[in-house]
Amino acid sequence: MSIVLEGKNVTKTFGSRGNVYEALKGIDFTIEEGEFVGIMGPSGAGKTTLMNILSTIDRPTDGEVWIQGENVALMKDKKLSAFRRNHLGFIFQDYNLLDTLTVKENILLPLTVTKMSKKEMEAKLKDTAMRLGIYELADKYPYEISGGQKQRVAAARAMITNPAVIFADEPTGALDSKAASSLLEKLSQLNQEDRATIIMVTHDPLASSYCSRVLFIKDGQIYTELFKGEQTRQAFFKRIMNIQGALGGEGYDRI
Repeated sequence: MSIVLEGKNVTKTFGSRGNVYEALKGIDFTIEEGEFVGIMGPSGAGKTTLMNILSTIDRPTDGEVWIQGENVALMKDKKLSAFRRNHLGFIFQDYNLLDTLTVKENILLPLTVTKMSKKEMEAKLKDTAMRLGIYELADKYPYEISGGQKQRVAAARAMITNPAVIFADEPTGALDSKAASSLLEKLSQLNQEDRATIIMVTHDPLASSYCSRVLFIKDGQIYTELFKGEQTRQAFFKRIMNIQGALGGEGYDRI
């Protein structure tokens, strides 16, 4: 397998002089093509800061972030913007859909800046939306569909450019358990069938149990990691719960 993303001594500090807070303390790790990686940790552990840096929303104070062989931490803003558009996909907790556009138009938005023909765009839309179970919603507006459907539209928008990495920031945070499970099943399916590389920050061990690996962050450092391997999702869920309990995280009993 090839390495898609690599963090080397990723450090992030806030403040200056005598009032410096070190949010990330020299984190090192690699993510290979086709992995579905969860990032967990207590509030204030640094997981959101890490996600922001890996997804190029923020820059590290020190260290390197390599995505597809390029050190994005050193990229100038214009080049970074183009790289983000061409190689990365994003799913946010609050969907980030445009209310004035239909479901179809929201999904196709990332392709409007490419040279792809209308016929090719329509084909990609149908394939992606069908697999996420939202093709029949194409002509509806975001206010006409449920939260779970909105999040699947956001996932389709993230997937349609075939990005090197999809970043999901608490994607199930605003969903009920049924909608959350449906979304996670779809993401897991895309990961397994398309070898889509997904990095997901979540506080929920249920969500993390769909991942192939989970990184636990504590006090700005990697505390430990779990690999799912051949075990069942239920067994993986219990192991995640045990680590989360040791870290003082919230408890969940749904699986």
